[in-house]
Amino acid sequence: MPAKTRRQSAILRLISSRSFRRQESLRDALLAEGLPCTQATLSRDLAELGILKSAVGYRAPDPTSVAPGGEQGLAVALRRELVGAARGGTVVVLRTPPGHGNALAVELDRARLPGMLGTIAGDDTVFVAANSASTAERLLRRVRALAQLPSN
Repeated sequence: MPAKTRRQSAILRLISSRSFRRQESLRDALLAEGLPCTQATLSRDLAELGILKSAVGYRAPDPTSVAPGGEQGLAVALRRELVGAARGGTVVVLRTPPGHGNALAVELDRARLPGMLGTIAGDDTVFVAANSASTAERLLRRVRALAQLPSN
């Protein structure tokens, strides 16, 4: 089994068996199992696995609530997670309930909307970087339409 597969399987098993509030603690647990990794690798693994960070620590998404990828999956996630959206220059700022920013950012990254350069997720906020102010405005309108939010 490839190292990445072993590591990701261990991540899922570890977070389902106990609470990890910090990546460093999870990384230490992986090291104790003979699976060393860098913080960057662990961050990528968590994003690929769709791991969410909540008030009680990291957790795997509920398999029954996982949406399909692409714009369809993004639309489902936006309707479930988005509480507000605004634009400032080349950045679209999306607000979510506490603990839901990462899950929404994962779906945005999977959807790969045109003109979107990438996302940065916090606990309840996602910054979406666009390649221009006009593209950011188009992204904002698309996000609002997918979320079925009224346009301002």
